Amino acid sequence: MKTLSPLGMAALGSGIIAITYGLARFVFGLFLPAMRDELMISPTMAGVIGALPFLSFVFAILAATWVTRHLGIRRTGVAAAGLAGIGLVTIALAPSSLMLAIGVLICGISTGLSSPVMAETVHKVVPFALRGRVNATINAGTSLGIAIAMPAVLIWAEAWRSAYIGFAALAVLGTLAALCYLPKEDRVSSAGPRPVALQASREQWLGIARLSGLAVGMGGVSAAYWVFAPDAVINAGGLLPSQTAWMWLAVGLGGLLGAGAGDLISRFGPAASHAAGLVVTSASLALLAFDPGNFALALVSAALFGTGYMTLSGFYLVRSTQIMTEAPSFAPVLPLLATSVGQVAGSPLAGWLVGAEGHVTAFMLFATLGLVVAGIGAWLLKERGAAAVTSL
Repeated sequence: MKTLSPLGMAALGSGIIAITYGLARFVFGLFLPAMRDELMISPTMAGVIGALPFLSFVFAILAATWVTRHLGIRRTGVAAAGLAGIGLVTIALAPSSLMLAIGVLICGISTGLSSPVMAETVHKVVPFALRGRVNATINAGTSLGIAIAMPAVLIWAEAWRSAYIGFAALAVLGTLAALCYLPKEDRVSSAGPRPVALQASREQWLGIARLSGLAVGMGGVSAAYWVFAPDAVINAGGLLPSQTAWMWLAVGLGGLLGAGAGDLISRFGPAASHAAGLVVTSASLALLAFDPGNFALALVSAALFGTGYMTLSGFYLVRSTQIMTEAPSFAPVLPLLATSVGQVAGSPLAGWLVGAEGHVTAFMLFATLGLVVAGIGAWLLKERGAAAVTSL
């Protein structure tokens, strides 16, 4: 097989991430209002179900390095895209909230496998100088998947089952692309060498630990938007379901700016980059809370959220691979895991707050939390960030 060029790797990787993250994981909130109506799901139960893909992501990403080593890059990539297809079909055919929950659990597994194997592939086929840019571009593929949901909503309106069948078809195409173009590697036996990540220095572990702690906060803050933003503008603001499609298009387009996360770190440093991402994310939550019935503000809010979230997730991915240079499939595991831990906690909390206090109060509280995490990150990364670089 011909070796992928950096551009080819960026295109293939971003396509797979668009499926496993954008369609299989984050589009759920866009269709949640229609699902709630048809399957009679309460806000609290919706928050619990919304947390399930984040929960299964936790277990999958913990196993991802081992799976990649033992199955190889190609088989793991095929498994990630294939599981996304299975999960999406399960959601499309779900007769009850229980089957819906199973579907989103499977989707979370596909997401957890995909980022580490893509990072490993970049390490194998992309020159060192371009890895940060290619990794950030691949990570921004999430935005592409989210943007794809926009025409799906406009075409199928509240026919969410038809939309998910269409998403599953795209997952099949992604699985075939992974099978054809990802590099093939022999499986590693259990007697093989230990992962390089386990030989990391103390400073590298501390650098990853700081990123992971901040990622927990970011994940918690973002959970409210991913799960309840469409619900807020429909049920609290009175907007039409079709208008939320334009919001998700704005999230996707804004998120494409996250492809510049690697360049942002190089130019402004980790402390400023991280703080900027969280301030923008908090602003998106506050704007939606200010007037959830204002469609123009909702679009601005969505674009800001996409920019902030994708910049931050790209930041954790790129920065972790910079800290643990020789362990590309393991380096992003803990920060991405921590993000999901925050989302697992934040989603049901947001559901409870929405049910108890309403959308406006819930979103304002989460926006405030985002600013607190931004302040903590500015201190941690400015004071300590340089130490982690010394071991690179």
